[in-house]
Amino acid sequence: MTKKIGFLNFGHWTPSPQSQVRTASDALLQSIDLAVAAEELGVDGAYYRVHHFARQLASPFPLLSAVAARTSRIEIGTGVIDMRYENPLYMAETAGAADLISAGRLQLGISRGSPEQVVDGYRYFGYQPAEGQDHADMAREHTRVLLEVLRGEGFAEPNPRPMFPNPPGLLRLEPHAPGLRERIWWGAATGGTAEWAAEQGMNLMSSTLLLEEKGIPFHQLQAEQIAKFRAAWTAAGHAFEPRVSVSRSIFPITSDLDRAYFGGESRSQDQVGHLDGGTARFGKTYAGEPDQLVRDLAEDEAIAAADTLLLTVPNQLGVDYNAHLLESLVEHVAPALGWR
Repeated sequence: MTKKIGFLNFGHWTPSPQSQVRTASDALLQSIDLAVAAEELGVDGAYYRVHHFARQLASPFPLLSAVAARTSRIEIGTGVIDMRYENPLYMAETAGAADLISAGRLQLGISRGSPEQVVDGYRYFGYQPAEGQDHADMAREHTRVLLEVLRGEGFAEPNPRPMFPNPPGLLRLEPHAPGLRERIWWGAATGGTAEWAAEQGMNLMSSTLLLEEKGIPFHQLQAEQIAKFRAAWTAAGHAFEPRVSVSRSIFPITSDLDRAYFGGESRSQDQVGHLDGGTARFGKTYAGEPDQLVRDLAEDEAIAAADTLLLTVPNQLGVDYNAHLLESLVEHVAPALGWR
């Protein structure tokens, strides 16, 4: 299966002298530069994680718009935006602007959010769950509103004495980005959430961890989740075909520097831990010579089931090194697996 290959950048920065990314400015500017380099290498997507109250990328739309202005082909996206923190109407406007600047290249990954740096951080942004609801319910309600307004239908009563002339009828948010509604992805960490995303008509961005534990490898658990999503999508009868992405840490070793950084990761295994009061399974890291990676990745059932692979990049190693990692995978690994 031909696959789209993108990178997923968390945008970590730290003042440590060992880091190539020491300030928030470094993180933002290097994120743009890596997208430009990735497009030149033929990579298909530049995706960014959003974390609030952390030394990481946090405000995606200025960054996505800047990437859009510096590139012409590569998809731009998020993986993912925490909807507990979002005003869905303002988000629709800013996402619409970023999508229009990119000429329709925005792939917007959203979710109910993960454990954050502060307790109930969304409250500082002015949001709290309604009576009888929890934070997950609030995130889904914000999502419902976002999806509704992205349809581009009028809903707001016009002022009878407006400052500027209005078109007839109820007014919609502007700028409207045609097609963006079909390019919304939901970050799902369980099979049930994946089925819910399918019912809502959102693409699936399978999480880097799953809040389920069945004693089987992560990639098989994730493949089960993808199968549930596709079945629910078919049952819902949506008018377009969905996309599915998975994220992996993959490090082709083609130089002594690669070996120094990642040579010890070759026997990495899944990890099982505790998150949000339950058990979570995390996928392993893939590192090795290209021939070995081809053999290992060919056995990953979730990658086989997905149409999009996002490579989590060690951004603090700098733009040049991460461009080298992407080039190694695109040139030495992807063709042998039939992804190119």
